[in-house]
Amino acid sequence: MKASELRKLSTQELAAKEKELKEELFNLRFQMATGQLTNPQRVRECKKDVARVKTLICERELKAAE
Repeated sequence: MKASELRKLSTQELAAKEKELKEELFNLRFQMATGQLTNPQRVRECKKDVARVKTLICERELKAAE
């Protein structure tokens, strides 16, 4: 998911998206451990998406604190 798409979301939607991505990452890691993962690249993409969401949330918190 692109950062420009994430910037359009509200803070509550970002928090929900972060939770959703973390659940997906957990499931992907579980699949990797059991040998059922078909696309290992998806783990890396999911990690980066979580980082993007966290960055945007942090930016908004810093902006609100000013």
